[in-house]
Amino acid sequence: MYAFDYHRPASLRQANNLVAKNGDAKILAGGQTLLPTMKMRLASPSALIDLGALKELSGIEHKGRNLVIGAMTTHAEVAGSALVRELVPGLAGLAGGIGDPHVRHKGTIGGSVANNDPAADYPAGLLALGATIVTSKRKLAAADFFTGLFSTALDEGEIITRIIIPVGAKFAYAKFRNPASRYAMVGVAVAKRGAKVAVAVTGAGADGVFRWAEAEAALAKRFNAKALEGVANPAPKGLNGDIHASAEYRSHLIGVMTKRAVTAASGK
Repeated sequence: MYAFDYHRPASLRQANNLVAKNGDAKILAGGQTLLPTMKMRLASPSALIDLGALKELSGIEHKGRNLVIGAMTTHAEVAGSALVRELVPGLAGLAGGIGDPHVRHKGTIGGSVANNDPAADYPAGLLALGATIVTSKRKLAAADFFTGLFSTALDEGEIITRIIIPVGAKFAYAKFRNPASRYAMVGVAVAKRGAKVAVAVTGAGADGVFRWAEAEAALAKRFNAKALEGVANPAPKGLNGDIHASAEYRSHLIGVMTKRAVTAASGK
């Protein structure tokens, strides 16, 4: 690890000022990706701005028709929240399946969303649920926020403050885990709100999380796993292939995980 300056601001305003004064500084949330990257000397920021003291960025609230989760809320807090389990139980299940206990108690929803790992769980869940990512500057729909592999619409120095999730949808997430990392080799989030269905896939796309339009059209007509039987899985071209799973196998897994998610969401 290279030398760096360490800052622990006491307020979001102070954090924004530090970001403005330190051009190549990195924002530290849970540190589950950033710190290992720095230890391997694959990143060498001149400064770290630790958001751990910002209580204003933590917590889970029910506001109107939305579930509002602070960016510094840990995966374990999302998984264990009675409010999340009541309003969006599938999201609690998603968070409870991330990594191991250490990762869940240190990693944060904001950090995961900002990193946008192509095999992470939250991007698929938030995309399917139609969530809004609120930053220190603006609000972004999840569909506009996730832009590619480890890539988002965040500007340099922009800080995620909270996630807004509309409640009332039937929602579930199913993933086939890498047995070593517990990242999704394929993960599928399915949400049904009224007549509209969203199916979001993580772990498989060569360009990160994506929507599966053909499955959405079939499920909008009949929200049942059997409705997918005549739908061809996404073509292997454009999917990831690596030492863990070929593109063809990931294509197969997308179909399997989607059916499981639909069954869980529908309760049938």
